[in-house]
Amino acid sequence: MRVLVTGHRGYIGTLLIPMLQSSGHSVVGIDSCLFEDCVFGPDASPVETLRLDIRDVTPGDFVGFDAVIHLAALSNDPLGDLEAETTYEINYRGAVHVAACAKKAGVERFLQSSTCSLYGAHGNDFLDEGADFNPVTPYGHSKVLAEKEILDLADDSFSPTFLRNATAFGVSPRLRGDLVVNNLVGYAVTTSEVFMKSDGTPWRPLVHIEDIARAFIAILEADRALVHGEPFNVGATSENYQIRDVAAIVERAVPGSRVVLAESAGPDLRNYRVNCDKLVSVLPQAAAQWTVERGVVELRDAYLQEHLTVEDLTGHRLQRIRHVMNLLQEGRLGTDLRWRREEGK
Repeated sequence: MRVLVTGHRGYIGTLLIPMLQSSGHSVVGIDSCLFEDCVFGPDASPVETLRLDIRDVTPGDFVGFDAVIHLAALSNDPLGDLEAETTYEINYRGAVHVAACAKKAGVERFLQSSTCSLYGAHGNDFLDEGADFNPVTPYGHSKVLAEKEILDLADDSFSPTFLRNATAFGVSPRLRGDLVVNNLVGYAVTTSEVFMKSDGTPWRPLVHIEDIARAFIAILEADRALVHGEPFNVGATSENYQIRDVAAIVERAVPGSRVVLAESAGPDLRNYRVNCDKLVSVLPQAAAQWTVERGVVELRDAYLQEHLTVEDLTGHRLQRIRHVMNLLQEGRLGTDLRWRREEGK
């Protein structure tokens, strides 16, 4: 297929692109390149890129493509809280705009990167795709709204699918240090403290970014009737953890480290356990191959190889919200998170 990937220069996209190419697909990316300086280790291989904000795309940008994989978003809760209206503008209205443009251009398949965060605050029961939404952040709520309106566009010629990704972890050329597993391993390697910012009791489903990428490819290549209009929880049912259990895994994997709670550590409103059996039952080839334990070792070894420091981990290169704040303070970004004209972006 000829596939257009939005947000292809981000955390997931830089891993997904070469996997798509290895599967025989022709790939073009659309990205505003907001995080182009957030490189960890060797940079991703170049790919044909349209340097555009998703809010500015037109149907003409999608002509000739068989499928769109929509990754572009403000992609974590603290960044979403920075300016809630901009989060809705990009993650909700922007996503719907991309889908509508793709449909007008005759694109048949549309894969929306959604999130398990839309389940929000729940008890300890496992949630499948029919569970009620109860988001507790603008990020989660924006994804709920996007799913609903993109689904309304579905018809015989336009087939959307929604991948509700568990909380991601793993090494990437655009690594995010603000994700819980990546962050815990980073602190353990750089300070010998597995630094927990909550009390560790919340449940969270976790998934390696390679398994997310594998799910996108499986759905892209699936028979349309199997995935048309369907939501899928992406991860493994066995990979739901309380954060304190993740911390214990990190403590065992990083010699000399110990679990430490922040003075302000308290319960996190985001608490949910997710059942991911639907995806595997429909598309067995999408079964997750990574575990948190294996991912922790991968992260540990990568951090040591790159000589990661705590300043790297907590600085703007690996912390998305700090990177955005830095660009705002430098005047390179407007408050709407668009590049200033003088940047030539």
